[in-house]
Amino acid sequence: MILVTGATGFLGAELAKELLLRGNNLRCTKRASSTLPEILLPYSAQIEWVEADLMDLFALENALEGITQVYNCAAWVSLKAADKEPMILTNVKGTANLVDLCVERNIRMVHTSSVAAVGEAKPGEQITENHHLDPTTEEDGYAISKLESEMEVWRGIAEGLDAVIVNPSIIIGTSAGIEGSGQLFETIRKGLKYYSGGIMGFVDVQDVAKCMILLMESNITAERFIINAENRAYQQIFNEIATCLGVEPPKKLARPWMLEVAWRGASIWGKVTGSDPSIDKTSARAASVSRNFDNSKIKQAVNFEFKPLSDSIREICESYRSGVQV
Repeated sequence: MILVTGATGFLGAELAKELLLRGNNLRCTKRASSTLPEILLPYSAQIEWVEADLMDLFALENALEGITQVYNCAAWVSLKAADKEPMILTNVKGTANLVDLCVERNIRMVHTSSVAAVGEAKPGEQITENHHLDPTTEEDGYAISKLESEMEVWRGIAEGLDAVIVNPSIIIGTSAGIEGSGQLFETIRKGLKYYSGGIMGFVDVQDVAKCMILLMESNITAERFIINAENRAYQQIFNEIATCLGVEPPKKLARPWMLEVAWRGASIWGKVTGSDPSIDKTSARAASVSRNFDNSKIKQAVNFEFKPLSDSIREICESYRSGVQV
């Protein structure tokens, strides 16, 4: 049997759906307070849901009973400064708990990390799996948590764990709704006046799920893979989304000093309201940085071709026009 952790999240739900469509027996973890994702409701009778937090070792032990493969998609994501240290502790300790049990029970794992945990390349070069984040200079709590979680997986591999790590770029898809990357589409739909000057990688959520399954079903172990369809300038992708949604594309460049003002203002507003800031210092500064990711390793390893990003954008825009995120 297969276990998917974090199956109520964007990627985890899409992965669970793909596994079910392939006829797999599936167990999924959720918190007691979690709402089941809409895309999994038609398959509720085919999923064995268990309440288990990765920090709860006893619940995790029960969830892993009879499991031979684990897809780890669970993670705490927050932009709040107050959440930085507890988020790092939770993500890293939760991964360590899962790794220890998988080593003990000889369970194969595909662990979901992020390109946030991959380092920078020299100017003019693409970022590959051989680059590593420098934790001594990184301020982004999420990136640090992902890097240190990866290190727990590598520690497990040294102890005999059969595992692969995936590092997706920005994941998009219709089932995101207006959360996460879906906020980008919603913001542009409402009218965005500024674009940022950087470049970033994007990938469809279905492609991430398919790559993870192909890796799980392969004999590949002790490797990490960047999962990225295309690298796009923010201006280009903002314009394409706006055109697809039938709204005015952003015309003005948000210069670094403007983004600096924006994140400071968002931070103050977040403290006043107690909500997550719409932009933080790390994401504001990253918006002006060009990051080009090399996807050749995953394409060669499992003979995979990514869905064109324009197709994904069109599908998402069509779901907005129909008023339904599926």
